[in-house]
Amino acid sequence: MKIAPSILSADFANLARDIHTVEAAGADLLHVDVMDGHFVPNLTFGPSMVAAIRPVTNLGLDVHMMVDAPGQWVQAFAEAGADTLMIHAEATAHLYGTLQAIRTAGCKAGVVINPGTPVSALLAVLPIVDQVLVMTVNPGFGGQQFIPAMTAKVAELSALRDQQGYTYAIEVDGGITDVTAPAVLQAGADILVAGSFVYAAADPAAQMAKLRRA
Repeated sequence: MKIAPSILSADFANLARDIHTVEAAGADLLHVDVMDGHFVPNLTFGPSMVAAIRPVTNLGLDVHMMVDAPGQWVQAFAEAGADTLMIHAEATAHLYGTLQAIRTAGCKAGVVINPGTPVSALLAVLPIVDQVLVMTVNPGFGGQQFIPAMTAKVAELSALRDQQGYTYAIEVDGGITDVTAPAVLQAGADILVAGSFVYAAADPAAQMAKLRRA
């Protein structure tokens, strides 16, 4: 299991401090939620923020692009220092081509599905992705409640991976706590994204330890 704290829930005025806190606590990745105010009703980070974060940490930057027409941003985020670029299946009519472009830009390619999107929508791209992110809340804001029915998608992706010999990692994002984590891990998840559970607590390191124990 890998833990990817989401800086969406960090203190933006002390972002370097909060990144160092989770890095010292054993975070495996750093999750960066990019939102454009169109694909989701929130506005957050751009390539310049990723470029500012890159020198601050040695952690892999797991960039979740919640944007319309993600293809136009691939090169900018790659040059800014992203390690993995994840795009929503719902955000582009050119999903396969955009994932190819991500790999050409030198990043790992990830695909994301919202709660209302079935795993079947990804069948054509599963052979070429490094990561699949299952949203267990509706994207746009942190601190939402986990949707238990999404665990079935994780299990379906895990079964497909085993049956077809695929190599993608399965990531889960939304409402992840020490209570909800065991179900998605049992279903086959490899990476847990945790934002408010980690950063809203007085001791983020202790919260990450709870996830490890889960």
